[in-house]
Amino acid sequence: MKAFSAWCRENGRVPLPATAATLAEYVRHLTVTPGRRGTLRSPSPIKRAMAAIRTTHELAGHLKPETKAARTILTGYRHRLALAKDPAAQARKAAPAVPDALRAMLATLDRTTLAGQRDAVLFLLGYATAARAGELVALDIADVAETEEGLDVTVYRPKLKKFTEVAVPYGKVPATCPVRAVRAYLAGLAAAGRTTGPLFVRIDKGGHVARPLTRKGRPIGDPHGRLTAESVTDVVNGAATAAGLSGKWTGHSLRRGFATAARRAGTHLERIGRHGGWADNSTALLGYVEDADRWTDNPVTGL
Repeated sequence: MKAFSAWCRENGRVPLPATAATLAEYVRHLTVTPGRRGTLRSPSPIKRAMAAIRTTHELAGHLKPETKAARTILTGYRHRLALAKDPAAQARKAAPAVPDALRAMLATLDRTTLAGQRDAVLFLLGYATAARAGELVALDIADVAETEEGLDVTVYRPKLKKFTEVAVPYGKVPATCPVRAVRAYLAGLAAAGRTTGPLFVRIDKGGHVARPLTRKGRPIGDPHGRLTAESVTDVVNGAATAAGLSGKWTGHSLRRGFATAARRAGTHLERIGRHGGWADNSTALLGYVEDADRWTDNPVTGL
């Protein structure tokens, strides 16, 4: 919305409330100017920009601008990218952290350190709960309760607008067991004086928890040291790179890996969706399932 407002000022247009013509012209502008990487934008971030502009109007009590003209421009742009075989035409999906990849990433961690224990829990709990990165870092220590069967994890799913209780059983192999990993990490946090507050916190190279961060003398970051969703991507991508894994690795890799592996293991689609907090008939989940079924349930096989 800040970028849209700046563009409006430069071009003598009103950002709020914006007309359909202004929104369409802004979309056209985005299709002909390079993005942050100096390359053409893919259609997805342009769609997100449109959604942000419309949501801002709604929150401000204005009528949302019509999108028919803007969507027509975006459709034409997507078609031109496809014909030119431009990489921007293809959505860049996060690589799925299926079990083999997860084991490889875990092997890069020094789990004798508190930071290594935290990252192991980040991977294993993120995978086992199929949590989005934002849902994962929102967890507090109190949201994870150990039971005889494993863990009861209370995850708030913003897209469903409700809390879900996710059961996480013991793993067969201790090195990849989320319950044992959480137990070790919580013991380390307690030794560092943290028994309440965020589950996933900043830990510096010296093993200090949640030291204050400042920029130009002003405090920045969460005062309690809570990690951000972006930092989850940094951790996942760093471990994947260290493990020599190719592809795009983000915090979403854990969620996608769970859905892919569960489907390959024959888990019913409804059970996968309910466990991971997907809405019924979620197109995103169906996309993950199609990726998992491409070879295992290929319609060409046997013809």
